[in-house]
Amino acid sequence: MEVYLIRHTETVCEKGICYGQSDVDIAEPFDVVFSEIVSQLPPEVTIFSSPLKRCVILAKHIQNNIKTISYQEDDRLKEMNFGDWELMKWNDIPSEQLNPWMEDFVNIQVSNGESFVELHNRVGIFLSEILSKNSQNPIVIVAHAGIIRSILCHQTSLPLKEAFQNKVDFGQVIKIEL
Repeated sequence: MEVYLIRHTETVCEKGICYGQSDVDIAEPFDVVFSEIVSQLPPEVTIFSSPLKRCVILAKHIQNNIKTISYQEDDRLKEMNFGDWELMKWNDIPSEQLNPWMEDFVNIQVSNGESFVELHNRVGIFLSEILSKNSQNPIVIVAHAGIIRSILCHQTSLPLKEAFQNKVDFGQVIKIEL
């Protein structure tokens, strides 16, 4: 199954802000970047998107510009839940909380949030569902860096602790076969 993983474009958040599942806007102008993204896609797709607006805006643009078999927003495609750290500057997160997480982000759960393994498990369930439908149409997944890194770990069996080896830029399109 041909899958196109697309990370949302840049947000309005200043650099150094932890914004995981916070519903932040994307930076304008984005039309040129959106057109470049669409140009990398096949003419007919099934779209799955995170319900956060930084993904939905892009997913709806894709839907309006190429033939879409179906469109679905899925909570399992939301970025990692950073709980109490949401919208904090990374530098302002107390070191006694941040340092243990930085040493083992895979297993350590953020206070009132989740761990990367929890994110990875929900992404795994999502992937199992879409693979079981065995669609012949290419699939577009509009999501976040954490989700895309998780999918790439599923695809390549890369250990989760190595997930950041997968560089995922804003607006990047990554084509894989599942």
